[in-house]
Amino acid sequence: MTTTEQQQQPLGSPFSATSTAEDVMAGLGLVGMTAVVTGGYSGLGLETTRALAASGARVVVPARRPSVARAALRDVPGCDVIAMDLADLGSVRAAAAHISACLDRLDLLMAVAGVMATPERRLGPGWESQLATNHFGHFALACELYPLLAAADGARVVVNSSAGHVLTGIRWHDPHFGTGYDKWLAYGQAKTANALFAVRLDALGRDDGVRAYALHPGKILTGLQREMTLEEQIDRGWVDERGHLIGAGFKTPSQGAATGLWAATSPLLDDRGGLYLEDCDIARVSAPEESMDDGGVRAYAIDPDSAARLWELSAAATGATPVVR
Repeated sequence: MTTTEQQQQPLGSPFSATSTAEDVMAGLGLVGMTAVVTGGYSGLGLETTRALAASGARVVVPARRPSVARAALRDVPGCDVIAMDLADLGSVRAAAAHISACLDRLDLLMAVAGVMATPERRLGPGWESQLATNHFGHFALACELYPLLAAADGARVVVNSSAGHVLTGIRWHDPHFGTGYDKWLAYGQAKTANALFAVRLDALGRDDGVRAYALHPGKILTGLQREMTLEEQIDRGWVDERGHLIGAGFKTPSQGAATGLWAATSPLLDDRGGLYLEDCDIARVSAPEESMDDGGVRAYAIDPDSAARLWELSAAATGATPVVR
């Protein structure tokens, strides 16, 4: 058992699966803190932005659709929108340069944006689009912003993974699905990559005070399902023929944002990192035969050796690497 596996034990948090963003942030003051929230203008990201801003933080929202983001955030104080497309590394670098020119430190990087179960698409030199968008884009952004994170002397990076990581580990033999594309395996691999990224970033950054966490926010109907047909969602028991939610165990967007906000702010996580969280607590390690609905994290998604291997693969692919002191 690795050290990371030993640390993957619930803490007995005062919050739970039913806790909301408001519950987690009650009484917290974040005046003077800065946060970057990808996807911060819709779904869980919007709830996250609202909660951070309401607590006094300055929030920067990189957005693929800046005009849509500004409209969604027009009533949120202390919020700045900049253009960025996670699927375009040039756009990611330009956004990071803009942020770096405006800030001298970054306390929170919340990687909330993502895509799910998309048709086969190729980005850059032929990368599979879900791995490229969900992982490579956030990897490059975090690397570019690392000096700002280190300057905060206590920054946290929070990455939205998913219970979908149980579908597969990293397909080292064919990470970009050169043959036999499967949209759900591609999603599962990308979510495993999100979890492993947090493990490795935490290991590299902790001496600079940079701690990282991955999390499963829970089952929530948001724009993440936009690539799925209504029939697919009906077949999975999520919605009825009119698109109304009928599935059991679903959270509200506010409940879905709660675990990320807990990761960003909880003193229970001081001096801890590289962990996978769910329901506002540290998740247990799950057995290979368990259903994703049973919760927990697979051992392969928190394995330090796999995390280091993925880091090297990602750095070679993107050309990005943080300046670790």
